[in-house]
Amino acid sequence: MAEKTTGGPQDVPGSSPDENEFPFGYPTSICEDVPDQKYLCSNCNNVLKKALQTLCGHRYCSACLSWIVRNNTNAICQKCKEEDPSTLSEGSLLAEERAFGDAAINKEISELRVHCVTLGCSWSGIMKNFEEHQSLCEYALIPCHTGCGHMVMRKKLADHLENGCVNNVTTCQKCKRSLSSSEYQGSKGKIKEHEKTAVGAHMLLLLQHIKQLKASLCTAAKAANGFIPQAELNVNGAGKSISDLQVPAGLEINGDVEIDCFPGSSVSEDESVLQQLVREKVISELENKLHVFENIVAVLNKEVETSHLEITALRRQSELDQNIIRGLELKIAELHRCLMQKDAGLSSLHKSLLFSEQASYDGVFLWKITDVGRKLQDSVTGRTVSLYSPAFYTAKYGYKVCLRVYLNGDGTGKGTHLSLFFVVMKGDYDALLPWPFRHKVTFMLLDQNNREHVIDAFRPDLMSASFQRPVNDMNVASGCPMFLPLAKLQSPKHAYVKEDTL
Repeated sequence: MAEKTTGGPQDVPGSSPDENEFPFGYPTSICEDVPDQKYLCSNCNNVLKKALQTLCGHRYCSACLSWIVRNNTNAICQKCKEEDPSTLSEGSLLAEERAFGDAAINKEISELRVHCVTLGCSWSGIMKNFEEHQSLCEYALIPCHTGCGHMVMRKKLADHLENGCVNNVTTCQKCKRSLSSSEYQGSKGKIKEHEKTAVGAHMLLLLQHIKQLKASLCTAAKAANGFIPQAELNVNGAGKSISDLQVPAGLEINGDVEIDCFPGSSVSEDESVLQQLVREKVISELENKLHVFENIVAVLNKEVETSHLEITALRRQSELDQNIIRGLELKIAELHRCLMQKDAGLSSLHKSLLFSEQASYDGVFLWKITDVGRKLQDSVTGRTVSLYSPAFYTAKYGYKVCLRVYLNGDGTGKGTHLSLFFVVMKGDYDALLPWPFRHKVTFMLLDQNNREHVIDAFRPDLMSASFQRPVNDMNVASGCPMFLPLAKLQSPKHAYVKEDTL
C-alpha cells in the first residue's frame, strides 16, 4: 500500500506562502509545452493562478500578492528591483487594492494543455480542468481523515480504512471491547456477528451487574440497620460501570474474569444460572427464527399457489388464442383461395370483353398493328419472330380463325418479304360445321393513302391438314410467304406503314 507517515507541524518561517496557508501557482511541470514568461508569477515563478496585474505592470498570483502584502510593510515589487533598482517608483509599491484581475491572461492560461504529474496517472486536458482532476485523481496521496497520520493513495483509502487504519475501530456497547476494522470491517453485520458469538460473555457481564446491584442493595440495607461488613465492597453504587469493578482471581472467560460480589455464593451456582439464561436466550432466538421462517414459507406457498393459478390461466388463454389464430388462418386461406378464383374469373371476363370488342362475326377482320418499327426489329433479331391477330369468326356460329404475320418473312420469304398466313382455330361450334374448311381467303394490305392496296387470295387445299377440323388449339398456318417485298413495305412512295402503324 502506498503510504507514508507525516511529521508534526513546524513553525519555521518561510519567504513564501505555506501551501496549506495559500496555494502556489500551478507548477510548470504540468504544462505540455514550456509556458511563456508572461504566464509566470513574479513571486513563485509558477504558472499564474488567479492572475493580478500591479500598477508597475508585473503579474502575481492572487494568493502570492496577499501573502507578500500581509507579511511586508511597504512591500516593493521584486521584479522591479531585479530589472532596474534605480527606476523604482510609487507604482512599484505592492497593495491588493492597487492591483486588478488580468482577465485576458487568465483566459489564455485556462486553455493551456496540461497533464497530471502524479506517478501512475495518465490524465491530460486543459488548465481550467486541472484543479477538478486534482480533487478526483485516484493516484494522489491524501491524509487519512481518521487522523492516524498516514498518507495514502485516494484509490486505496478504502482498503487502508478496512485493513490498516488503527483509528478505524468500533466499540461493543455491551462488553466495551474494541473491534478493529481489520477484524470486523466496521460493518453493522459484523457487529451483530460479534454479539452472536459473544453472547456467553455478555450474559456473564449481565449476571455480574445484577449481583453488583444486589450486593449494593444488601450493603445499603445493613448500613441502615447499623451493620458494617468486615470486607469492603469495591462497588460504590449500582450505577458504576462494569469496567471499574475489582476482579478477584478465579473465573476467567474470553480474557475477562467473573466478579463474585457474594461471599456465600458458589461458582457452580453462577454457572448453572448462566447456562440456564444462555439456554433460554438461544431457545427464544431459535423460536423467533422458526416463527419467521414459518411465516416466510407460508408467504412463499401463497405466492407459488398464486403463480400456479396464473400460469394455468395463461396456458388456458394461450390455448384459446391458438385456436382463434388457427381459425383466422383458415379463414385467411379460404379468403385467399376465393380471391384467386375471383381474380381468375375477372381475368377471363376481361379477355372475353376484349375478344367481344375486337371479334368479328361476318368473316371480315381489320387487323391494326402498332409500333411496327420495334416489332420489325424484334422479328429481325429473332426475339419475336411472328405475331398472331385476335380471333374472329366467319359467321355468328361459324369457323373460328386468325391471322399470323412474319414481319421479316418466313420460309422462302425470310429476310426479303413480309409473310402472311391464315390459321384455322378450334372453335365452340366445330361439331356443327362441315369439314374441311372451304371458304375463299382474301388478304389485303391497305395503302393508308388509298392509292395502291396489296391484295392476294387463295382457295383452301381440301387435302391439307391446315383446313381439317382442328384437334389442337389451332392448325398449321397456310398462306403467302412472299406476300410483300420489304423494300416496298418501307418505300416512301406508299403508306403501308403510317405513323408506325400497319
